[in-house]
Amino acid sequence: MPLYLLSEPGEPLVAPAIVAALDGWIDAAGASTAAAERLADDAPPIATFDTDLLFDFRSRRPVLDVVDGRLNDLTWPELSMRRARIGERDMLVLTGAEPDFRWQELGRDVLAVARRLGVTQWISLGAIPTAVPHTRPVPVLATASRDGLLNEDEQVGPAGLLRVPSAALSALEKAVADDGVPTVGFYAQVPHYVGGPYAAASIAILEHLGRHLGVELPLAGLPDEAMAQRQRLDQIVQADDDSRTYVERLESVVDNQELPTGDELVSEIERFLQQRGDGGSSGGPLA
Repeated sequence: MPLYLLSEPGEPLVAPAIVAALDGWIDAAGASTAAAERLADDAPPIATFDTDLLFDFRSRRPVLDVVDGRLNDLTWPELSMRRARIGERDMLVLTGAEPDFRWQELGRDVLAVARRLGVTQWISLGAIPTAVPHTRPVPVLATASRDGLLNEDEQVGPAGLLRVPSAALSALEKAVADDGVPTVGFYAQVPHYVGGPYAAASIAILEHLGRHLGVELPLAGLPDEAMAQRQRLDQIVQADDDSRTYVERLESVVDNQELPTGDELVSEIERFLQQRGDGGSSGGPLA
């Protein structure tokens, strides 16, 4: 039995592309899923996936509402694909919680859905915590399953071999790419010290996605959120000498286009986190 339930569209889709973002491993500050939600814009699902088979509800528990002593409502983790019209084409926005189980089976089922709907492209959206300052434009790394899929000005990377634990999103993309569907990805680099939502990264993701698709995507209230978050981070950093010195170091790396080694950046991150844990004024990640 398949893991999905598909509602066949009433008319043929126009150059449909899957845009996918899952929370968890590569969704720092919730930036990529926030961007995907802007695309979906409350559109009804065209496909849903069986969460009883995909999730460990002890590690990702449903949310229970208790009203006046009565169990009122349970909100369960979801994984769904919604259809949105962007410009002259259809976007199939795959969003939700990162599954715990059956990644390979889910990859085969997502590929089956892609085939049935005539998907022409897969686009992954992600966000990763990185040693970058919040005072500079958000860097975005791009990936592609083959040459020629990305605009020339995209920063493809990282260079060389990067071996890391995989996200479910990457496993799904790989299953689709192995079948010959062109795939690309856009991954915003979020300052690792940001402890809450980071609208600037969502904006950067949507801007890169829009350029890739050749359309202007709606940002709604994201710019106002980004401005308010920037002001709050500036105030916190300026109030603490250690934080200010650390951010200035990151600015120097960006402004001078220095290429520190991975060990150097890891050492700086560890030093910063140790200082925050030793009684720094703001304590822990910055809000």
